Amino acid sequence: MRQLSAPAANPAGTRLLSRWLLLGEWRFHPVRAFVAILAIAIGVSLGFAIHLINAAAFNEFSTAVKSLSGQADVQVAGREALFDEAIYPWLAQRDGVAVASPVLELQAGVAGKKDGGPLHILALDVFRAGFISPDLIGSPADGQPFDTLADDALFLSPAALRWLAVAEGGQVALQSGTGTVSLRVAGSLQRARAGQRIAVMDIGAAQWRFNKLGKLSRIDLKLRQGVNRDAFQTDLKRALEAQYPGRFQVGQPNDENQNSRNNNLSRAYRVNLTVLALVALFTGAFLVFSTQALSVIRRRGQFALLRVLGMERGQLLRQILLEGASLGIVGAALGIAGGYAMAAVALRFFGGDLGAGYFAGVQPQVQFTPVAAFVYFALGLGVALLGCAAPALEAARAAPAIALKSGSEEVVTTRLAKTWPALACLLLAGALTFLPPVFELPLFGYLSIALLLIGAIALMPQLASVVFRLLQRAWLRTETSLHAPVRSLTLARLANASGQAGIALGGVLSSFSLMVAMAIMVSSFRVSVDDWLLQILPADLYARTAASGGTAGLNPREQASITALPGVARVDFQRVRSLSLAPDRPNVALLARPVNLQDPGKSMVLVGDTLPVPTGSRPVWLSEAAADLYNVKPGQRIDLPLAGGLHQFYVAGIWRDYARSSGAIQMPLDDYRALTGDMDVSDAALWLAKDATGDELQQRLKALPFGASLEVSNPSAIRALSLQIFDRSFAVTYLLEAIAIVIGLFGVAATFSAQTLARAREFGMLRHVGVTRGQILSILALEGGALTALGIATGFVLGLLISFVLVFIVNPQSFHWTMQLHLPWPLISTVAAALLTAAAATALIAGRQALSAGPIRAVREDW
Repeated sequence: MRQLSAPAANPAGTRLLSRWLLLGEWRFHPVRAFVAILAIAIGVSLGFAIHLINAAAFNEFSTAVKSLSGQADVQVAGREALFDEAIYPWLAQRDGVAVASPVLELQAGVAGKKDGGPLHILALDVFRAGFISPDLIGSPADGQPFDTLADDALFLSPAALRWLAVAEGGQVALQSGTGTVSLRVAGSLQRARAGQRIAVMDIGAAQWRFNKLGKLSRIDLKLRQGVNRDAFQTDLKRALEAQYPGRFQVGQPNDENQNSRNNNLSRAYRVNLTVLALVALFTGAFLVFSTQALSVIRRRGQFALLRVLGMERGQLLRQILLEGASLGIVGAALGIAGGYAMAAVALRFFGGDLGAGYFAGVQPQVQFTPVAAFVYFALGLGVALLGCAAPALEAARAAPAIALKSGSEEVVTTRLAKTWPALACLLLAGALTFLPPVFELPLFGYLSIALLLIGAIALMPQLASVVFRLLQRAWLRTETSLHAPVRSLTLARLANASGQAGIALGGVLSSFSLMVAMAIMVSSFRVSVDDWLLQILPADLYARTAASGGTAGLNPREQASITALPGVARVDFQRVRSLSLAPDRPNVALLARPVNLQDPGKSMVLVGDTLPVPTGSRPVWLSEAAADLYNVKPGQRIDLPLAGGLHQFYVAGIWRDYARSSGAIQMPLDDYRALTGDMDVSDAALWLAKDATGDELQQRLKALPFGASLEVSNPSAIRALSLQIFDRSFAVTYLLEAIAIVIGLFGVAATFSAQTLARAREFGMLRHVGVTRGQILSILALEGGALTALGIATGFVLGLLISFVLVFIVNPQSFHWTMQLHLPWPLISTVAAALLTAAAATALIAGRQALSAGPIRAVREDW
């Protein structure tokens, strides 16, 4: 015995044996190993790629924002988009200020250009900006040094020149009201960042040309040498609040508040995208578990023999963990390489926001980050080790004498399947759904989903046992069972080997349930958006200035012309503005429009009831996002910065808005005009008079003196465009959903193939007692179909539960809006049918291979 155990005690022999066991398993079962590696590689690559894309886009966006601030020490901005320039002398003459540079920022629509959004214009005082933002001063053509002061000159960044397809010396027509302003491209901004579409012009010219006389967006301050920046900022903030309460915000370029604003703009989108990307990795963990568990069952006798020959329990444990780790190492390494390549391609063709519109105007480059690569590599390796931990522990604990006996395989699965941990996971998952978000992220919601999956998969052996035993009892009571041995054998096998059935169902359950949950979530969101669009578009036609941006709009004379058109029964005008309610959050949108005060539900999609407005109070209605982000409830008061001061409003209710995740506020147009004196509007909703047609009214609108600048649409066109934008934003989610389906199909194929090949001795014995080859193949097809059908049914229920968490917990905590549940039956049915087909076909193909050796060879190891 000592001689037999010598190789195991010899380190060189141990390494040789370990390598032989590892490579032998891979050589004889390459497809199973390939599928597990593929699942890990896809999960790691998707997670790593999305991390690289998000990091590159966010860093480039933050750097681009910082580049617009130059070397300013302190910035003063208004809580409204524009403020009166009368504050400028007061700031410029303040002690400690070396230079004060006024800035007017405009989002100007480009006449005749519908794609790409508005052009970002920075209007500067070139003499002062030279001390703070020299990179933003344009380079005029030779012999034209005074173009930086010209009232018709515009300097474009290289990206803006390419976007507008214009060269130096050319003309650019920009929207101002319903008219256009033609500006000459006097030069370029050579130091602008790649992909940054900006323009620079003289501040006086911009104020005059775009009707913003006396208005500024911010003032950049350069402090004298030796002045403490933080102390100066604190003193200035206190002085401004005392003299101009609620009007100004004081900060530093790229300070904590600005970084928080940039981060909050897309954080929920980025985090949810990362979690969805890791779905494939999570599925991979169950495929590794299934692979290793079935491998341990099949080689149970081999491991027992090695133990008898002298291999220690710890050595066997390390060997099985090594097999799982090898899957994780190869899969994670491939995932890191694939993720980097995927990120580079995605940034090149889709941009840093992957179509969601968060990081427009930047051109990020992928940067390899070793720390993130190590984290995702460790995550892939950890998932593989986690998947093989339970099978490895069971194999090491097995008594060799028992394991050497044939027919003890079900003992393995019985030990792996415990009821109380599964129930504990399910109960804890339910409890976690009641917990609030952490840092405004639904971390407990994600954890609840993971525990639901773990608990449900752990319960599958018990569930399979109960279901198939009940089916077997019911079957045996029928007359048909006496004449249908194939179905009797199938049900007997499923009822008495439920542990192996549970392992086989793990991959089906995880992939199908996650696919169902993702499909329900996306479908629910899309249907909710569609229904919301139907409710918020009650008019027959909608008109707005064709070029988007903050410089377009309709003045009172033009509004009167639209109202007086024949065929118009009613017109509702709307004014949209941007307000800052907190320095560390993106601005909210203020929508001033006619509101039916007797029944506000006719003017907006209310969530809950609206409250009666107290006498003397001005009402506003907050979107779900605004109410959640700023913790405001109906019946409370909110202060809004308007017309250079803070005004108190009564929150009369909450309304649903899927267009603005940063929040929106509605108020009656008459109240807005009374407070601000602003009579311009952004767009108009028109109702047709009796016997008038939409085409006739569109022609009359276009015939107006300013009609060429109007864009007129009907509700169906707006709805179609909005859903097109929605689908583009969720294109990555659709891709991740498709990947989850593909991994599920591969997992089903690999699991049933492994399980079928592991039963070669069982099939040999059945052949000896008279069961034909065709009957065995029928048994396999029926088993595959029955197991997959149970997995699909259970997966649908589990997926529905996960979708409840996604729709009613994760989504409101991430994006701060609610939606209705909708089940996409065609997609779910199609995937279920594909899984059933894949399972039955795989079982037949693997069965033919298992039966190819002949019955004598199949049972010769059976003792």
